[in-house]
Amino acid sequence: MTAWFKRKEKGIQTATEEKKDTPKGLWYKSPTGKIVESEDLAKNFYVSPEDDYHVRIGSKEYFEILFDDNKFQELDEKLNSKDPLKFEDTKKYSDRLKAAKAKTGLNDAVRSAIGKSMGKDLVIACMDFSFIGGSMGSVVGEKIARAIDVSKKKKVPFLMISKSGGARMMEAALSLMQLAKTSAKLAQLAEAKIPYISLCTDPTTGGTTASYAMLGDINISEPGALIGFAGPRIVKDTTGKDLPDGFQTSEFLKENGFLDFISHRRDLKSKVNLYIDLITNQPVRS
Repeated sequence: MTAWFKRKEKGIQTATEEKKDTPKGLWYKSPTGKIVESEDLAKNFYVSPEDDYHVRIGSKEYFEILFDDNKFQELDEKLNSKDPLKFEDTKKYSDRLKAAKAKTGLNDAVRSAIGKSMGKDLVIACMDFSFIGGSMGSVVGEKIARAIDVSKKKKVPFLMISKSGGARMMEAALSLMQLAKTSAKLAQLAEAKIPYISLCTDPTTGGTTASYAMLGDINISEPGALIGFAGPRIVKDTTGKDLPDGFQTSEFLKENGFLDFISHRRDLKSKVNLYIDLITNQPVRS
């Protein structure tokens, strides 16, 4: 028998410092138990091929999907949150911000950019759930407001991609003010007759749902996304009624008139630009 099938020496001979860990992120397991290679997942627009589950992604991935050749100019990249209230619970808010920045490589829970999508300019503001649960603080509201200003000034359609747990409690009333500010900016955009498309992704809850997420000229979503204001338990306790099946899913909201369309992620770029062409009465791009 060759040495391939016969151990020459007893015991494991590899020195500890030479041992290698299995690289992380090579596989993804969906909530339904399907396992897929991360590379295949990326090629499939971060949708599990077997069960069509739409994996949560952030601004990096959405920009890759929506901007031509992933080329864009980021807006207000250096804006950072402060801690004016000196908020502290189990940890200082300032420390939470530092930790979130170190972990995610982001400055806050939204990124905005302008670039070409199917050959025409588009302004996109996209939230990142990985940064303190996509919570909406002063910087999030300000960056969205400034992105809307760019859209209005350049007469370019605006796409908002929401993915949020709601208002950022560490900024209290300052966070809640962003609902009014962003809504007022969108009203100005509507007066200027510039299209606004709102994409609600999993999850879109709390203050985002109560403001810009539901104010689009067209409100769209991805399959199976959680969209709501308060959680199901709170709604059930408040109304005293059992909730229907699929409550607060994108499919439920579309059926009840809160959404116009649900788009599979692979069709997202073409659908968004189709809606823009239809709204602006322009030739449909292919």
